[in-house]
Amino acid sequence: MTAINYEINGRYSPQSFLGNLLSQGMPIAIFAKIKGNLTGGVYAFLLMILLLAANIPCSAQDGCYSRLDQDTLTIGNQFIERKFIWNKGNVITHSLSDKKGGKIWLNKLKNPDFYIQAGTATQNGHYEVLVRKEDAIRIATQETIISFSTGALDVRRIYRINAQSASIACETYLKGQLAGIAGGQATNVADQKNIEFAEDMKVGGAAAVLDQFKLEGFHWQAKAVEFFDVTDWNNNLVLENKFIPYRKKGYRGNLLFAHNQEKDAGFFFLKEAPGAATQLAYGGQDFTTEFGHFAVNGLGLNSVDIRKDEWRKAYTVVLGVYSGQTFEQLQALRTYQKTIRKNEPRRDEMVMMNTWGDRSQDAKVNERFSLLELEAAAKLGITHFQIDDGWQQGKSPNSALAKGSFTNIWTNANYWKPDTVKYPNGLGPIVKRGKAMGIEICLWFNPSIQHNYADWEKDASAMAELYRMYGIRTFKIDGLSIPNKQSEINLTKMFNKVLNETGNQAVFNLDATAGRRGGYHLFTEYGNIFLENRYTDWQNYYPYWTLRNLWQLSKYVPPEKLQIEFLNKWRNTDKYGHDPFAPSCYTFEYLFATTMAAQPLAWFEGTGLPKAALALGTLINKYKEVQHDFHQGTILPIGEEPSGKSWTGFQSIQKDRGYFIVFRENTPDETGVLETWLPEKVKIQLKPLLGSGKQVIQTTGRKGSLKVALPAVNDFVMYSYTIIK
Repeated sequence: MTAINYEINGRYSPQSFLGNLLSQGMPIAIFAKIKGNLTGGVYAFLLMILLLAANIPCSAQDGCYSRLDQDTLTIGNQFIERKFIWNKGNVITHSLSDKKGGKIWLNKLKNPDFYIQAGTATQNGHYEVLVRKEDAIRIATQETIISFSTGALDVRRIYRINAQSASIACETYLKGQLAGIAGGQATNVADQKNIEFAEDMKVGGAAAVLDQFKLEGFHWQAKAVEFFDVTDWNNNLVLENKFIPYRKKGYRGNLLFAHNQEKDAGFFFLKEAPGAATQLAYGGQDFTTEFGHFAVNGLGLNSVDIRKDEWRKAYTVVLGVYSGQTFEQLQALRTYQKTIRKNEPRRDEMVMMNTWGDRSQDAKVNERFSLLELEAAAKLGITHFQIDDGWQQGKSPNSALAKGSFTNIWTNANYWKPDTVKYPNGLGPIVKRGKAMGIEICLWFNPSIQHNYADWEKDASAMAELYRMYGIRTFKIDGLSIPNKQSEINLTKMFNKVLNETGNQAVFNLDATAGRRGGYHLFTEYGNIFLENRYTDWQNYYPYWTLRNLWQLSKYVPPEKLQIEFLNKWRNTDKYGHDPFAPSCYTFEYLFATTMAAQPLAWFEGTGLPKAALALGTLINKYKEVQHDFHQGTILPIGEEPSGKSWTGFQSIQKDRGYFIVFRENTPDETGVLETWLPEKVKIQLKPLLGSGKQVIQTTGRKGSLKVALPAVNDFVMYSYTIIK
């Protein structure tokens, strides 16, 4: 499937004919590239000849459209439309429309949406539209490519839209020369004068802006959401900052929600970047607000990162619209997030077992151990067995057997080949046995960090070779450090090369436990996130802590994109003493259930479990029957925040049906009342699938609340529900 790819230089009028064609809503399977120096009549005539010759309909890709008519650029689909004043390519938003909600917002700002430096005229405006074909990773998207020059700097802005979500993503690329990027450190309000000094109210210090507009009304409620990874050090991963926009002020976070109280509608900005604590070229803020003026700051690069002969990418910004309340807001965000990477059941769904959680490091890893682990994994119903550090010939610094290093990995050409002593027959016997049991073999991998990942091609080739030899396609990516733009660029090239050489079959488990990494919103198209290391050895695994982290993240991050661990509760019981929240106080089934909203990770050696533990396989096999359908819904937290003494859980929302997972923590209340995302006074049927619980029909109460009864503390139930009409 290809697209009409057309270029227009500068201003034009007759070519709006093509814009009207592109707004009709169906794919065009023809490629026509027509320069803007043709007259309108010739342009239209040639286009019609091409379309008639192909004998196909003249329409846009899946209902997405882009057109430049006179000085107005319009981009949209059935849900959202954004109009711009062309402004020689450095566009200024004119209006933003929520088409389903019937809301139109007019931009009161006269400045361009993108700002990087003051005082230089815009020239060489250029417009182009491409359609990216659907593949195994991504759905089809339409790209509106706008480029212009300002002084010695070239700017390219790519607006991405698909047919499934009420959002438009904007990628920004820079090339050329730039003396400096406008600052970003917010002014301390304590240094400002009072409201009597009118000039002081016009706060200056404009920072570089990735996107912005100024909407009517004073009655905005806003929320900035900041995220924390580096989970070896952090156990509080989400910070919400709710506020009423007033005088100019900066905020940290990857998400900004803005809700207008008068229209009961609003929008969100998603900044696809690492968390604020680890972003590149960070100026101290991600968003700036002033009454109805909202801006996204922080490009993720400095002027020294810009090259004369190479496009350098800033952080992507996604703008989405909604009408309604919190649920509609979160649904709009999640709908976009689910388009970033397809969730294919045979590739992306997993119940993984990784042996590192029992702290043997690489001491046990060899062929015999791996085969024994597979036997235990099969009894547990595991789908993916991942051999962590120790399978390879090279020795890492974490080796229990030798003092290894990640420095200059490629001085040893065999570093990423199977250890010939531990695996004398290579990985073939392990892979073969795994296939016979229905278990996919996965590996740990640490890219070579020196010189900003200069050896990224060798790293990618090593993983691609493992795929060609053994069919291994899932790699835990560990040890990343992204201190500068070149590192980010080279890692992106590495991931893309592996995808290309595996036919988009590769899956990366991106470790978020330490260092400057991608966080929850960068590199998400490449796989899932290995969230945290927790160990009974160090008494830092508490089931409700892990459940709380998942519960908090699930509001803003698709939980099916997170790997969440459960451990061997029989290990190190003496270290917890009489702690009422120790892992041993819970059933093994409950520990597994805390991970079901995500991708479950058995963080232990299967051969180290007591025989009774293998009975968990019954629950896991039943879970796998509904895992993918559960993950296809919008999964959001319900009930109270996990505290060890709460009624809490998750809801997976589809159209008129879905699922609940409800946990009764260590609370004496045998019946819990949980607020859900269902409407009030709706009759639903609940059917128990896993855990405890009885089939019941009930009507929702205030804020969609449900009553759930569980017979014992630290118990759970998974229901499917259907709305009865």
